[in-house]
Amino acid sequence: MIKLLRAFGWAGIVMARSVAWFPTVVLGRRSRADLFRQLYATGIRTLPVITVVSLFTGMILSLQVGLELARYSQEMYLGAAVMLTLIREMAPFSCGICLAAMVGSAIAAELGTMKVHDEVDALTIMGIPPLRFLASPRILALVMMAPLLSFYCCIIGTVGGGIVGTTQLNVDFSQYMVSAMSMAKTRDLFCGLLKALAFGLLIGTIAVAEGLGTRHGATGVGKATQRAVIVSFLAILISGYMITRVCYR
Repeated sequence: MIKLLRAFGWAGIVMARSVAWFPTVVLGRRSRADLFRQLYATGIRTLPVITVVSLFTGMILSLQVGLELARYSQEMYLGAAVMLTLIREMAPFSCGICLAAMVGSAIAAELGTMKVHDEVDALTIMGIPPLRFLASPRILALVMMAPLLSFYCCIIGTVGGGIVGTTQLNVDFSQYMVSAMSMAKTRDLFCGLLKALAFGLLIGTIAVAEGLGTRHGATGVGKATQRAVIVSFLAILISGYMITRVCYR
């Protein structure tokens, strides 16, 4: 219990101090260059995997839901079912899982390696706050890119669902898209983007906290990376439920 409370406290400190440095990261010339590098690593380099995941997520949803709707001759509602599922839950969830596995693990491993090689202590000795130099650009990049990637996931997943609906379920693509766009509300979009933003903040905070808390050499780096991914997955599930409960109570 003491270890758990200590871990929560350390993560809270990392989050609060990193968020406090966000204005400096955005306004500072060198910090902004670091931010752009992190935005590229977080957004552009993850696009191929996120595209494939979101495409097949939409295709699987369309096939499974469409088969059930066909039993009741309600295929005209396929687009609405796929769009609402994606925009509310599956798009931010899929995006968060991909970011945790690809970006969060990389951050934890990178910072963990720097920690065991005393590079973080060297920054402190030189008077450079490690959380400003190492943590804030990475967390801010995740916070900025997660909602955009979630929206991208929703678009690709909806298109994938439309392809399955047209080729396998005899649903006209234009009818599918009209149904999808007519049922989605502003609250659904807001809730989905809020989830993605929260997921980005949590993934970045957990990865940085685990990386900077690494001990015991290469073995510690591996364990920190593993913990970062596992805890991020749990945080995504728990926070996703809580946000849904607040938005749709």
